This record gives sequence, structure tokens and C-alpha cells, in this order.
Amino acid sequence: MTVAGAPVLVEPAAAAQGALLSVRGLQLHIPSSPRPLRAVDGVSFELRRGETLGLVGESGSGKTLTALSIMRLLEPPLSGFVRGEVALDGVELMSLSEREMSDLRGRALSMVFQEPMTSLNPVMTVGRQIAEPAMRHLGLGAAEAAARAQEMLRLVGIPDPARVAASHPHLLSGGMRQRAMIAMAIACRPALLVADEPTTALDVTVQAQILELLGDLQRELGSAILLITHDLAVIAENAHRVAVMYAGRIVEEAPVDVLFAGARHPYARGLLASIPRIERSRPEMLPEIPGVVPGPGERPAGCAFAPRCARATARCHAEAPPLLDAAPGHRLACWEPFDG
Repeated sequence: MTVAGAPVLVEPAAAAQGALLSVRGLQLHIPSSPRPLRAVDGVSFELRRGETLGLVGESGSGKTLTALSIMRLLEPPLSGFVRGEVALDGVELMSLSEREMSDLRGRALSMVFQEPMTSLNPVMTVGRQIAEPAMRHLGLGAAEAAARAQEMLRLVGIPDPARVAASHPHLLSGGMRQRAMIAMAIACRPALLVADEPTTALDVTVQAQILELLGDLQRELGSAILLITHDLAVIAENAHRVAVMYAGRIVEEAPVDVLFAGARHPYARGLLASIPRIERSRPEMLPEIPGVVPGPGERPAGCAFAPRCARATARCHAEAPPLLDAAPGHRLACWEPFDG
């Protein structure tokens, strides 16, 4: 699928160097009666330097919980239920102490949160919040860190960084706050940036600016980006690969052009079919996927999508399909996929 005006995405030059981030069998199973709540249910993927992986799916699919589990930002008791392997540049994050993990957050990996108004500290100036990671991780003095904060604000396209640095978050527009959040996340030039719905509630013009900014920063810093969104148009224009999540699992993963040209999982194909298109006749209703994503405690024994799937068979309702290679670089978890 080609989107008009979309930037040309260049495959990362470091592809041959292996994965920067490796996630294997990530789980968040919360004990409950009569069955555990399977919020994240065996997620595995890899992400290379300079690459953007889009993580998409309906609300409730487990995208944000996957990101928070990787970052180890879940609070107790949830944090005690995370299982699996997460390696960043060869360092196994799950085996680190909280102090060791805290030393990596902001320096080696950072996160841009979904809503900056609730993520920024309302009683601290923007400049101070950006300067703190530089002081903690880079050992800069207060004056040097303040100068770096203004440099980061300038880098994210804020025209008057000194004024913004001295301002509190409530004095800024939504787009400015989001830029400030990105400035704070990249203050120490992390190798991995997790962007959770970075353009939610922003108007279309500001959304385009923020996404262009992330691409520019990636090219300058060489960072890998895990881009979480429900907006497939954002993925089409800004990701190299896409992983489709449903009910806590990845059900299809492929290069963006392959998935948009012919998704094979019925859920992924249903998401693509629901995108509004200019060429549709005006009276035509958008296709919809009937039903809703099952809650973490409501997952069926077989494929979680089977109750909503027109292609489901008895096997689909009884046995959960594994995520297997369907083609080089293309993984699929489905007993009744569409032809490629």
C-alpha cells in the first residue's frame, strides 16, 4: 500500500548486525479465579537498530502492557507476574535489579507516553524535567543540563526553547507538550525509543509534525523505535515492519508493504478493510469486525479471534494456533489464513 505524500522508508543499514531488542515469550498472567487474566500471552519479536516496528491492534489487545512490561514500569503486584526474556543489546532486562534497570531507563531505552499532560510533572518546569535525565545518567552539572534541555527542545522543533524550558506543562499546547515529552525521552540519546500512541488527541497537522520529527530523530540518532498505535495509516507511513496484536498475542508480523498488500490473518485483513478510502462510494458503509476483543479473563480455549471470525472451524475453537513462519520475515498464527 502506498500512501500519498508518505516518506520513503529506507531499510536500516545495520540489519545484518542482529537485533537490538529481543523479546521472547513475554507474559503477564495475573492470578485470578476461576482462571488467570492473560493480559500479555507469549509475545515474541525482534527490533534492529535504525528500524521502526509498528505494534497495532484494537484497544484491549495488550499493546501498552507489552511496552510497560518491556520497560519494567508496571507497579507491584503486576510487576511480579511478568515472565519471559527481554534483551537489550545483549543485556537481559528481566534479571536486573530495579536499581540497575533504573540506570538504563532514560539512557539506553526511553518511552514517550500516550498522554503528556498526565506524564509530565505539573509542578516542575519543562526544562527541569528534561534536564534531570542528563544530570542523572550523563553526570552533567545543573548549568550544563539546563543548556542540554534547551538544545533538546530546539532539536524537537520548538522555536523558543528558553521560554518553553521555563514554563510549566499546563501553559503549553498539546503538540508542544508532546514535543517536550520527546525531548525528555531523547535527552540521553537512547538506543531504543518506545512511542505509545505519540499522536493521540493531536490534530492532523501536529500529528504529521510529530511523526516526521520521530523519523528525523531516528535518522540522526540511529535509534530503534517501537511505535504503538491503532492507526494503520500512521504505520503505513512510518514503520518498516508491523506486528498485529490481538488478545495479548501477536497474530501476524510482516514488512509493512507485505502486510498492506495482502494480510493473511482474518483479523489483520479486517483491520485493513475498515480503513476509510477516498475511492469508496459515499453510501457504502465501512466494513466492521463484529464483536469485541475478549477481556484477559475471557480468552477462549482455542484461537481468541475465532468467535469473531467468519473463517473459523472447529479446530479454531478448540486449539490455539502457534505463531509460525509463513514466509521469510512473515509470521502468522492462524489455522485458516487467506492465501498470500
